[in-house]
Formats: sequence, structure tokens, C-alpha cells
Amino acid sequence: MKILLVRVSSLGDVLHNLPIVADIRRHFPDAQVDWVVEEGYVSLVKLNPHVRKVIPIALRRWRKGLGQAAVRAELRGFFADLRAEQYDYVFDTQGLIKTGIVMACARGGQKIGLANGTEDSGYEGVSRIFHSRSIPVEPRTHAVARGRQVVAAALGYEVDTPPDFGLPAPGGGARPAWMPPDDYAVFFHGTARDAKKWPTAHWIALGQALAPKTILLPWGSPREKDEAERLAAALPHARVLPKLSMMDAVELARHAALAVGVDTGLTHIAAAFVRPTVEIYADSPRWKTEGNWSPRIVNLGDTGAPPSVDEVVAAARRLLENR
Repeated sequence: MKILLVRVSSLGDVLHNLPIVADIRRHFPDAQVDWVVEEGYVSLVKLNPHVRKVIPIALRRWRKGLGQAAVRAELRGFFADLRAEQYDYVFDTQGLIKTGIVMACARGGQKIGLANGTEDSGYEGVSRIFHSRSIPVEPRTHAVARGRQVVAAALGYEVDTPPDFGLPAPGGGARPAWMPPDDYAVFFHGTARDAKKWPTAHWIALGQALAPKTILLPWGSPREKDEAERLAAALPHARVLPKLSMMDAVELARHAALAVGVDTGLTHIAAAFVRPTVEIYADSPRWKTEGNWSPRIVNLGDTGAPPSVDEVVAAARRLLENR
């Protein structure tokens, strides 16, 4: 059986769809699973050894250069790759017009997607015109469970196991030069939406409580770098990292003795690796993305109710003691 998954973005959403692959292979060991994903996330999907082929798409970049011959050549190459196989099933677990169009262009018998969105999702109902079957989910279905349920309903099995992200185990191999050789904590403090952030003073208080453990501070924009530098100025045992590639950031999460972060993709990656992780929710619904598959993941706060410093400190200490 040949299956194509269409989930192109974003980082957290791509991550949350990885367990679909293990589900399929558990019930159909000989199934071939391919995946269409934004070019920036190809390396993440390739960490799962059961994805046979990853087909990169670059919608964000192509839109800016449609008049360029090189971009048009890339588009032709993408569609050639997409149509190189005849699939038995094509799944769109994102539910957008753009992903529906990708689904429609793939060669396949059954085109299956979401019949409805979940609360606060970006679902576009018109995407159903590309489906041969639309599968409903409950409005409050966890981001990991949503895709798993759609594929399970189409292929005739039950979702009855914890999610398996298919990621490599921590440890092993040489660490990059920027990574300490010993245990460290990482603070994933940055996120694009200010309302989802935890106050700088809270991060400083947490860092002081964890002293003298080394704390690494990644960043993804000049503004986040400024924030990291303010934290490091108040925490002598903290270090601002150089700008990391996405895969370096994944390795940062993979090897952390403790990860503390707001509701953002890198925090969820640490949880997917089942590292000791404290997820902080301040302005997003916890039910939607909380790491609920391991006691090594502690989820605190909720929309409009961020956790206190004491709550996060207690959770972090407990995870470090029990790891």
C-alpha cells in the first residue's frame, strides 16, 4: 500500500503528525509512506526512518518569485515528484486550500481529509472539495490525535497506543561545538506572539532557582536575541547560543537534561523526544498541544492563566530529581 501525507507546516504541526507514520506501519508493516512538507522542515521529517520519501514544497518562497525561470523550474520538478507515484491513499491533515490543491494534484485513488476544524484552528472548509472522503473530529481534539484519528478511520484501525514520533533516542554521536559536553537546561523563551510569552523576570527567577546548572538560551530573531542577552546578563550560568539551524535546534532539544518553554515548536520537540520538559501556557489552550504521553512532561498554565514562578520551579526541580 502506498500512502502520501500532506502536512506542509508549521514546525509544531509537522511534528504532531509524525505519529501517523508509526500507526500506519504498526497495522500495515509493508506500507510505503511518503510526505509533502515545506522545505524548511524536510530534515525533521527525515529523522523518522519509516518515511520512504520526503517531497519538499516551497510555497512561501515560490510565491515571491513566480516570474523567475528558476522558480518555475522548481515548480515543474515538484509536480513531477508529486506525480511520480500512484498512491492508494492521499491524506491532507492540514485542511487548507493550498494543501487541498496539493492533494488534488497527486495521483491517487482515495483523497481523504478533515470534515471540520478544531477550535482555534486555521481550517478552511472549502478544502473539502478536494476530498473523496471527509472525516469529522471532535472540536476539542488534541493536535496529535487529530491526524491519527483521520488516518485510522480511513484505514480501518483504532488509535489505541501512545504516540510514537519515530525520533532517534537521545545520546550517542558527537555533540556540536556549541553544545556543552555535560548536562544543561534549555529555555525556549521566544515565540512570535507576545501574549504567549512568560515575563522576563519570571525566567530570571527560574534560572536563579536552577543555579548552578548551565542554561542555554537559543533565539530565532534579533528581538529574541536581545531577550536572551537580558536573561544571560542576570544569570552568570546562562549562555546565549549562536544562531542555530533548525536541525541544530532539534539537537538542542534532544540532548537537554531539562527543557522549559512556552507553547512553541521547539518546546514540543523536546516533549516528543520525551526529555524532561515543562510546557508553559499563557495565551493558548493547553488541551490542544500539551505533551500528555509521558510523566516526564509537565504542562502548566492555560489561556489567560500563565503559571507562577513557584509552579514552574517546583516542576523543573521534580523532573531533574526523577530523570
